[in-house]
Amino acid sequence: MVFRKNLMKKFALVSVYNKNNLRYLCSNLVKNNYSLISTGSTGNKIRSMGFKCIDVSKITKFKEMFNGRIKTLNPLIYASLLYIKDNEDHKQQFLSLNVPEISIVVVNLYPFEKYKKNKINKKVTEMIDIGGPSLLRAAGKNFKYITPIINIDDYPKLIENININGGETDINFRKKMAYKVFKETAKYDQIIAEWFNEFKK
Repeated sequence: MVFRKNLMKKFALVSVYNKNNLRYLCSNLVKNNYSLISTGSTGNKIRSMGFKCIDVSKITKFKEMFNGRIKTLNPLIYASLLYIKDNEDHKQQFLSLNVPEISIVVVNLYPFEKYKKNKINKKVTEMIDIGGPSLLRAAGKNFKYITPIINIDDYPKLIENININGGETDINFRKKMAYKVFKETAKYDQIIAEWFNEFKK
């Protein structure tokens, strides 16, 4: 798959545990000329609703590993999220990779808090999200260019902002969403830390 031929094309990476309102999100992103990139069950759900979707594995050339424990942790994905778009050296390095330029990252995290009251077991530890916070933090760090969305309730705000800005988001909106990302991932990590603290000797 050659992406350099579509350098002006817009891409949104969508990888969500909670798939509520996914049809609304995808339909409006597609209406605004975004191509969708996704992983595993989210990608399957998107396709089942009739939308086209590129698997992350098609970009990275690596299949998901260890029952989905590793899906998005790949330098090709993070190159798209972290390169500084008005830095010519960064741009040339990025173009040489032939990967899509991701503009929006929509991720909600595994519901660790829902399971935290359980004793240490496989189900609880599997709810410790690794890739999700990493994607969001990378997108949040690069908010000058990329929109991170962590909360389902912000889907309408995202679409509204895109609609009033000609298919893009504005810098103030991206900064607000980055704030939410770091606030929520910090809270998420604190909940996990507190759970582990209950079992320390």
